[in-house]
Amino acid sequence: MLSVLLRAIAALALGTSLAGCAGGGAALRGTGDLGVVIERADGAVLVVENSTRSILGRIDGLGDLSHAHAVFSRDGRYAYVFGRDGGLSKLDLLTRRVAARVMQAGNSIGGAISQDGRLVVAQNYDPGGIKVFDAGSLELLADIPATHGDGTLRSKVVGLADAPGNRFVFALYDAGEIWIADLSQPRSPRITRFPGAGRQPYDGLVTPDGRHYLAGLFGEDGIAALDLWQPQPQLRRILSGYGRGEQRLPVFKMPHLRGWAVAGRRAYLPAVGRHEVLVVDTETWQEVGRIPVKGQPVFVMARPDGRQVWINFALPDNGWVQVFDTLGGKIVASLQPGRAVLHMEFTARGDEVWMSARDDDRVVIYDTAHLARVGEIAARSPSGIFFASRAARIGF
Repeated sequence: MLSVLLRAIAALALGTSLAGCAGGGAALRGTGDLGVVIERADGAVLVVENSTRSILGRIDGLGDLSHAHAVFSRDGRYAYVFGRDGGLSKLDLLTRRVAARVMQAGNSIGGAISQDGRLVVAQNYDPGGIKVFDAGSLELLADIPATHGDGTLRSKVVGLADAPGNRFVFALYDAGEIWIADLSQPRSPRITRFPGAGRQPYDGLVTPDGRHYLAGLFGEDGIAALDLWQPQPQLRRILSGYGRGEQRLPVFKMPHLRGWAVAGRRAYLPAVGRHEVLVVDTETWQEVGRIPVKGQPVFVMARPDGRQVWINFALPDNGWVQVFDTLGGKIVASLQPGRAVLHMEFTARGDEVWMSARDDDRVVIYDTAHLARVGEIAARSPSGIFFASRAARIGF
């Protein structure tokens, strides 16, 4: 009887404590359905909740977000936004405030977060290289210049991706190299260089299992690949000459390999300067097919279950989005969500996809099962959309 009474008193005290917390400030909530929408023209982000398709707040004063990227802390509370002007901003999604901010470069195009969530790394055009920051304070821990040639030249860094073991892999656009930075001791980074990757690697990604790093080449047809599971990875070329002997179209917008679709044993890749998506077997890394599409693909993104692949396009077809059914092996929908569809983001389990229609000042939301429009939110010149569920994914 006494034990029952004690449990009742403890439960009452706990309930009173929780009620006090809720009454004294913002209601307690999780972060798994939060995200940010980049308002590129205004240097601001919207904090959104995808469960209710709503805007929770707006954070201003983030500088040039014309090519912004975001990654998330392991608990999903903080978004790290990388601006084109070199600004790195740590945003608290619960309080909708800037928790920390540094100007770390003159020209930057994105970044990544380490497997253990302790390090945030920015990739820079100017000065060329990467910089490593403490994820809590944004204290600079390491500055790694991307030198090449005689050791005085610096290359633009592209394709930065996190890999298991607190490693980061990136490509040197001007030098045609790929580097692995082992940051298990962040103040004493260890660099492994792989020269001869090919002409002008322009973007890269790590596959969802963390095994393969792939860098697309703009200066020639083909992909540079590293098997990161090997004790001593060897650089190799795959898909060499996939467009050789045929006239290439002008490239109106570079495709983004970070949006590659990997579904089962297939990878779906945007072909540079072509109206095609390449289909690749991820066991052999051989091309096994091509999908004719409406325009030059920019993002080719898989729904989380791999059943669908959604594709958007460069000008003049950037008002269209096509949906490919990986089971049936065909395009099943050609949609017109709005003008200038720049980015797409799936909810964590893939029931919805959010698409930024920049020139319509809105984010358009589709139900992926029925390919039907189910909502929209107003946003000023929206571009990137990033959900906190990325925190649990390698390479995102």
